[in-house]
Amino acid sequence: MPPPARPRPAASSGSELALPALEVSGLSHAYGARRVLHEVSLRVMPGEFTVLLGPNGAGKSTLFALITRLFDARQGSIRIFGNELRRRPDLALAQLGVVFQQPTLDPDLTLRQNLAYSAALHGISRAEARRRSAEELARIGLDQRADDTVRSLSGGQRRRVEIARALLARPRLLVLDEPTVGLDAASRAFLLDHVRGLCRENGLAVLWATHLIDEVDASARILVLHEGRIRASGSVPEALAAGGAATLREAFDHLTRTSPEPAP
Repeated sequence: MPPPARPRPAASSGSELALPALEVSGLSHAYGARRVLHEVSLRVMPGEFTVLLGPNGAGKSTLFALITRLFDARQGSIRIFGNELRRRPDLALAQLGVVFQQPTLDPDLTLRQNLAYSAALHGISRAEARRRSAEELARIGLDQRADDTVRSLSGGQRRRVEIARALLARPRLLVLDEPTVGLDAASRAFLLDHVRGLCRENGLAVLWATHLIDEVDASARILVLHEGRIRASGSVPEALAAGGAATLREAFDHLTRTSPEPAP
């Protein structure tokens, strides 16, 4: 039996629909004297599947650490559905779900226990946590494994659980940092299809960071990050134009091979 359909977001006014899920403006960050992000600006709208594409070391994880407030953004601003992260962190982070690059599930707890613990941290009642956990585990095809320990799962199945956990608090924006690293082709395809479906069917806004070009489909919006700078932003055709190439791989190679002109 298929999992129950999640309720669609309530109808919004035109002004609310136009409000970006995530808006980053002039964001810079340094580790000591080494600057890793340079005046980064980007926007993710509700319902968009946006791919942050960049080679290893481009600054993707640092950007995610700032968006999730693991690091404090001292230069520039980050807004989540209009809430400035430094001034209104509670309202901003309440809209945000996160899947980090490094695994964060407790391997010795069951799937159900991992989700229950996260739900409690979000102030979700036990009864509601059980209902939401069952729904999300069914959605990812692991409802029959709810009482198995995380240690017994494959890498791809663990990633599914991390996405389920991130959705328990019903975020409107989901950010995922290299979620398919180390997974086989079938697991990668499942995660991509699942998250794209959430954008399409539930209006979820997604920022998906990866260095893998084949995770970009024709409908995605793309942000190419290289050496801490946004080198291209927009649709696939716009990224091709920015890279002066006929294929996305060629455009990506060009955009990440050359260095931008120094600021005057």
